[in-house]
Amino acid sequence: MSNMKNQFVIFGNPVKHSKSPQMQNAGLKHINFDGNYKKHHLVDGNTIKDVFLQNNYIGANITVPHKEDAFVNADEVRGLAKEIKAVNTYINENGKVVAYNTDAPGFLKAIESFGTIKNVLLLGAGGTAKAIALALKSKNINVTVLNRSEGKLDFFKEHQIQSFSWENFEPQTYDLVVNSTSAGLKDEYLPCDKEILETVFKNAKFAFDCVYGKITPFLALASENELEIKDGEDMLLYQGVLAFEYFTRTKADDNLIESMRKGLKGE
Repeated sequence: MSNMKNQFVIFGNPVKHSKSPQMQNAGLKHINFDGNYKKHHLVDGNTIKDVFLQNNYIGANITVPHKEDAFVNADEVRGLAKEIKAVNTYINENGKVVAYNTDAPGFLKAIESFGTIKNVLLLGAGGTAKAIALALKSKNINVTVLNRSEGKLDFFKEHQIQSFSWENFEPQTYDLVVNSTSAGLKDEYLPCDKEILETVFKNAKFAFDCVYGKITPFLALASENELEIKDGEDMLLYQGVLAFEYFTRTKADDNLIESMRKGLKGE
């Protein structure tokens, strides 16, 4: 029985649909790294640090619904994750759990292909929205958050980010409209009223959906309105590449990124 010394995992609930193992294992294989990446179904997010250490995991990714619990339980949080208050990456540094959020820089890398962006409308107010909003703000890009209800907007107000509920929304002109909600993931819903979207799409150039692997109703409507569209594949890829760099302490080159993309697509 061979016992690989470097075990990586993704924690989630549910986690069975995660594409992270096929992406990360493709990367590990590409650089001949002695390690393996698997799924770990975790029910109670508050046990995450203990479970991580007890299993001697070298590194982990964290997906919904555990990113906030993972933040609270970490020994040390680095980078923008301190403000986001949610993490998606754990590293074991000599028994100390160090945490990062690679969703934020992963998103910025994913929208680079659009060119210069000045104004963004961000739909949704969950953990992904927090990461995206603060990532944009860190690059001095103007961001407005639009969410169904007022309840989740406190975080954005505390960070001086303009935010609206559907009731009080006053549309302006945005270059980019981002869907961070799960609308369209397992259904055919739009993230908000069709009228709202058609109004903002009139003047927008780009639409990005965090949902990966399908043209959501949101992207389809954006496309009908002649916007350039992009799904969540690159964000998923780049957050994974950045986590991989922390896991293996190597710098990713284009060949590695391409092999991880192929892994993600199951090629």
